[in-house]
Amino acid sequence: MPSFDTALVLARALTSGVVMSIEKSDRELPGLERLLSKQTARRRAVLLNSRTAAVHAALTGLGVGHGDEITQPGIDARTSAFLDWLGVRVRPGGPATFDEIALGPDTAGDLREWAARVTAPALVVDLTGLGFGPAAAVLTDDETVWARAERLKIFGAHDLRTMWTQEEADPELVPGVQFNYRLSPLVAACVRMALTRAGTPPVTSGAPL
Repeated sequence: MPSFDTALVLARALTSGVVMSIEKSDRELPGLERLLSKQTARRRAVLLNSRTAAVHAALTGLGVGHGDEITQPGIDARTSAFLDWLGVRVRPGGPATFDEIALGPDTAGDLREWAARVTAPALVVDLTGLGFGPAAAVLTDDETVWARAERLKIFGAHDLRTMWTQEEADPELVPGVQFNYRLSPLVAACVRMALTRAGTPPVTSGAPL
C-alpha cells in the first residue's frame, strides 16, 4: 500500500478518538469484519491480534481444549509447538480441524478464491504478512464457534458486548482462561485498506508512452 494511503487511514482512525477495541463507537473493527465475511463467504468474523491467537480461538470455538486430540494434515512446526503448549494432541490423518490461509502484499487479492476451496468449520486467516503488525481472523458460519472464539479474546468478567451493562449474556460460553487477544482499530483500518485495494484495478493517468 502506498505510504500516502496509509497516512490517510491512520489519520482517520486517530482523529476519530477511538484507538482501543473496547470503544462502543469504533467503526474500524466492524468494517474489517464485514469485509472479511464478504470475501470469504462466511457469516461471522472474529478479529485477533496474532496468528496463534486465531488458532487458539478457532480451537476454542470448536470446543477443543487441553487434553483433546485433533487431526490437522500439513501442520508446521510452529503450530505444532503451540498446540503442544495448549495441551492439544495432533494425530496423523485428516480431515483438517481448521483451515488456514496466510496473506501477503502479493496474495491479498486471492482471499476470495482461496476461501472458496476450503471446507473446515473454522477458517484462520493470517493477516500479518500485509505489513501492519500482527493480525488475524477466524471466519465461520457456525454461531457457537463464533461466540466461543469471540469470548476468548477479552479477559475479565464480561465480553465486548456486555461489559458496558455488566450483565452476563452467555455464561455457558465463558472459557476457563481468557486472553487479551483484541486487535487494535488502527491495525484493522490499515488491513481493511490493504484488502480493499487488492481487489481494485490500478488506476493509470497520462498519455500512453
